Amino acid sequence: MSNSFGGAVRLTIFGESHGAAIGAVLDGLAAGHPVDEDYITFQMDKRRAKKDGLSTARTEADKVNILSGVYNGFTTGTPVTLVIGNQNTRSGDYAKTVGLARPGHADYTAHVKYAGFEDWRGGGHFSGRITAALTAAGALCQSILAAKGILIATHIARVAGASDAPLAFEESVLRAQLEALEANTGFPVLDEAAGETMQAAIRAAAAEGDSVGGVLETAVLGLPAGLGEPFFDSVESQLSHLLFSIPAVKGVEFGAGFGFADLKGSQANDPLTVENGRVTALSNNAGGVNGGITNGMPLVFRSCVRPTPSIYKQQQTVDLAKNEAATLQIQGRHDPCILHRAAIVQTAATAFGLLDLLTQNGGGQRQAGR
Repeated sequence: MSNSFGGAVRLTIFGESHGAAIGAVLDGLAAGHPVDEDYITFQMDKRRAKKDGLSTARTEADKVNILSGVYNGFTTGTPVTLVIGNQNTRSGDYAKTVGLARPGHADYTAHVKYAGFEDWRGGGHFSGRITAALTAAGALCQSILAAKGILIATHIARVAGASDAPLAFEESVLRAQLEALEANTGFPVLDEAAGETMQAAIRAAAAEGDSVGGVLETAVLGLPAGLGEPFFDSVESQLSHLLFSIPAVKGVEFGAGFGFADLKGSQANDPLTVENGRVTALSNNAGGVNGGITNGMPLVFRSCVRPTPSIYKQQQTVDLAKNEAATLQIQGRHDPCILHRAAIVQTAATAFGLLDLLTQNGGGQRQAGR
């Protein structure tokens, strides 16, 4: 099982949904970065379930304990270990249906890969619960990038057919949008009315014992041109690898994405110009990347998040112990939609990936801002 990713900065995640704790280790951070634990707590709150009818009834404090790599409020240059306790587990909900593979989940594939020794409680290591550890690590990376003027934020672009306001092309307006999203600990949208429509759709699905999916859109301001490599280590390759590691993400596109299929080259290309001595573009269909390398324009990409597979409707499945068809009626506490909680996870994964790319591009001195 591969639980680590990264080059110059490396991230390892560990734990299970109903185990004693989950956590992350960040290795490769330069010494001397300030660590604001209140900021980490602020970011973690964006992911927490809040008993609002939009999320699982399982609520966790998600208090992040820093065990190593930080002293007197600064990174020491050694591995930073972040641990989050699991306090509100109800494993009995899963014991009632053990052996019945939940459609859409990793129950069957995990059973095959680990020969029945996997931790099935709450999905074990495959659970979205593990994204809390990614969020904590990403929050630290995000604060390091913010000190360098790099701003990252994610909004819900679409849920159940309802769409949010689009991200702006004009940089000053886009910055204001991203700052508003960064400050938002509730439902991460730009248009409050659109958000109300989305929430109504989520609650309606929950009332039917069902779930809905949607699209998350992330933008990054302040990235220098020149990050990334052609082909295998492109910016798109690195970030897509991380994004597809987030449970329920089933599609990723950059810039115009699949929309390119309906354009001519004359429409798809981004004309170049010079403003204030800096090369820039008159449009951003490429989403800030050409040839796998950042071009200095805002980095923009979207992910497609599938409907939560844990639904309360009866479903056809198999009994893994008996190797025969069966029916399943799940119990437990589940999200009718995860997009509003997954937005900060996507931001966190992006922050880690970009900090790694920055560090690879310029070594520890680039990371430390020297």
